[in-house]
Amino acid sequence: MSGDLHGKLLDETEETMDLETYHPNHDLPIQNSLVPHQRYKCYSCEPPDCADTTAHAHLCQNAIQCWKSRIRDQYGHESVSRGCTTTHEQLPLYCNPNLMNSSGPKKRHASGTYNIECCTGDYCNNGTFPALPPVEYGNEVMKLESSTYALKMTGAILGPVAMLIVAVVIVWYFMRRKHHKRLMASRSKHDPETYYASDEILRATSAGDSTLREYLQHSVTSGSGSGLPLLIQRTLARQVSLCECIGRGRYGEVWRGIWHGESVAVKIFFSRDEDSWKRETEIYSTVLLRHENILGYIGSDMTSRNSCTQLWLITHYYPLGSLFDHLNRTALSHHQMATICLSIANGLVHLHTEIFGTEGKPAIAHRDLKTKNILVRINGSCVIADFGLAVTHSQTTNKIDMGNTARVGTKRYMAPEVLDESINMECFESLRKADIYAIGLMFWEICRRTLSNGIAEDYKVPFYDCVTSDPSFEEMRKVVCGDNYRPSIPNRWVSDPLLQGMAKLMRECWHANSNVRLPALRIKKTLLKLASLDETVKLNYDGEICV
Repeated sequence: MSGDLHGKLLDETEETMDLETYHPNHDLPIQNSLVPHQRYKCYSCEPPDCADTTAHAHLCQNAIQCWKSRIRDQYGHESVSRGCTTTHEQLPLYCNPNLMNSSGPKKRHASGTYNIECCTGDYCNNGTFPALPPVEYGNEVMKLESSTYALKMTGAILGPVAMLIVAVVIVWYFMRRKHHKRLMASRSKHDPETYYASDEILRATSAGDSTLREYLQHSVTSGSGSGLPLLIQRTLARQVSLCECIGRGRYGEVWRGIWHGESVAVKIFFSRDEDSWKRETEIYSTVLLRHENILGYIGSDMTSRNSCTQLWLITHYYPLGSLFDHLNRTALSHHQMATICLSIANGLVHLHTEIFGTEGKPAIAHRDLKTKNILVRINGSCVIADFGLAVTHSQTTNKIDMGNTARVGTKRYMAPEVLDESINMECFESLRKADIYAIGLMFWEICRRTLSNGIAEDYKVPFYDCVTSDPSFEEMRKVVCGDNYRPSIPNRWVSDPLLQGMAKLMRECWHANSNVRLPALRIKKTLLKLASLDETVKLNYDGEICV
């Protein structure tokens, strides 16, 4: 009986004894010591309540141990907490001796760091929290992932875009290379035309390098103004790529093309207008025709497209288009007006003047001057174009070359002697006077669009107020010859010296008596004198308009 009682007392004693030992550095209990369990009071708090070390809102009763900890997550954010262990099962999780014997804080997971201190005694987990080592970048310490995340996102966005661009460039390169090979294969020496059109042959000619600028800057024929050598002209259509149609008329179409990387104008004649194409080619091929106010000629060619014969005339390209288009969209200053009028007169002087010499130039009458046949350059000056009706005259032979074209000029700009059929077609001076009448009408169109005191009239064609949009021969003869009507001069021109002088000049140009009309050279000199009296028009030392 006493033995049983002793056994029961021993069992009760064992239940109240804690078999633990203590770590020498931390005064932590170690298991297997025969020390009875002592219970303590501890502070307890969870983030973010533990940030204030003086705030102890919660207490932990009947605790075996107290602890406090500091944790840093994978983003570098730190948090602190206090607590206690109340059962033996919790001791290995918080205060494992094997972990505590190791040096430094341990990783609770792959992306975070913690440090925990365990103690025994009432409220022993008060005070500062254990410290963590500074953040380092290595194989064994935590790496901040915010910058890595940004880099990943940038790579995810830019990567596919870069790959797409590279793919497009590769496809474009191979397509261009394939096209070049196909083009070179077509230039076989067995085909003389394609062979002579090749870049190698072009570079071997006297035209210099195969660029448009050098073709036009060097004398490539026997005389200036006669275009490219015939050997190159007969293959010109194969070298030009048509881009866009920029105009249509009764003769055909005008396209913008690319020739050796530069824009050119391609005038495509209908086959029924072959005579006009031939005539214009002859005029442009005239020796010494080239002039800064005459449309620059490159060459002519005959080609076949879609089983149709096409007659090409290739010239310089002017993006501003015709003077007709320019006046419709733009009002002019005094300087711009003087520049346009003087450049037209300057070009007409060159046409009407015969140049004598071994390689001379005959006098040329245009016979179809109008704003649609004047092109505007980038610098504001103009060039004269469309020589399909032009007539040449040489004093050496005293012959007038009329050509074989059946075309007639624009009826709205016809001189009175042309309308009443009293003109002497055998007299070249009569043809020159008809050009002067037309230039007077153009001056009226230009001056209407010239600003004076901030005012300019809307663009109108001559005789807009008394004939239809497409007048007949009889209509124009009645108005011009029968009624002796001329375009009206706006009242505002009287208060503007330059416009008033222009009004007097144009009246002398469109006079009913052709013998009274001024020659082109006198018109040019009068324009220079009027421009010199206007301070807004700047003249250089040669007396030309500065553009």
